[in-house]
Amino acid sequence: MGLPEQIVCVDCGGTCHRLSLPREDGDRPGDIVAYRCSDCLDRWDLVVDEADED
Repeated sequence: MGLPEQIVCVDCGGTCHRLSLPREDGDRPGDIVAYRCSDCLDRWDLVVDEADED
């Protein structure tokens, strides 16, 4: 399953959109997925862990 296409920005509550293209076989533990907030333009880099596979 992996990480979602959008997340909520921790700083401003806006919507962060995924910048990194998903892998063909899905996100794997250790992958880094980048997001950018459309409101405050902050960037968030999330690391996929084993719990994200479910």
